[in-house]
Amino acid sequence: MSGPGRREFGDGPLSRAAATVHILLVVELLLLLTTVPGLVALVLLDRDASNLPLVAVCLLPVGPAVSAALHALRHQRRDLTDLRPAAAFRRAYRANLPGVLRVWVPTLAWLTLIAVNLAHLPAAAVPAWWAVPLALVGAGVALVGTNALVIVSLFAFRTRDVVRLAGYFLVRTPGVTVGNIVLLGAAAGVTAVFSEAVLALLGAVGVLALLRIGDPMIDVIRREFTA
Repeated sequence: MSGPGRREFGDGPLSRAAATVHILLVVELLLLLTTVPGLVALVLLDRDASNLPLVAVCLLPVGPAVSAALHALRHQRRDLTDLRPAAAFRRAYRANLPGVLRVWVPTLAWLTLIAVNLAHLPAAAVPAWWAVPLALVGAGVALVGTNALVIVSLFAFRTRDVVRLAGYFLVRTPGVTVGNIVLLGAAAGVTAVFSEAVLALLGAVGVLALLRIGDPMIDVIRREFTA
């Protein structure tokens, strides 16, 4: 029997830390398994502007995988006797796939279009200052897409409502926006200095950071936009 002051198995700090590490490792493995074909092709591609559309195709599996990881980490259990991150990942992957693709594919398409235009500004004979508004639009698309990915992973809204909320929370929760800018910048830096493979190996940690950054937005949505 256990008294009111006794801890149950799995309640201690070491147990909780072990549970978190186990969940992250499982989620990382599942992220790699669900994205490895595209990531392998991405690593093999030359870093040339002509390959930007192929980069977008390689990144298509990343959205659904990150969405499933977000859901699995959000609903993680710290009890060492009842850890089921793999089941949560698989369930979320199947359930969220259509909704995720409806926001992920347009996000990739817009980012690819902007990147191609930025890469060919000299050939298009347009003023160099056009790069600034194009880059700002690209940053906005990336931030809205990031918010939308978090929202569609955790809530059941119509796609147009997901996009509206994603844009609205860029202003409503500025701390989340700044955090996402830092996170996306860090991801771009890791890719530029090392490679996409190193970024993929840090995938679960990055998804956990995205989830923690988005907590204020998630809490407001749950409180104000769900029954």
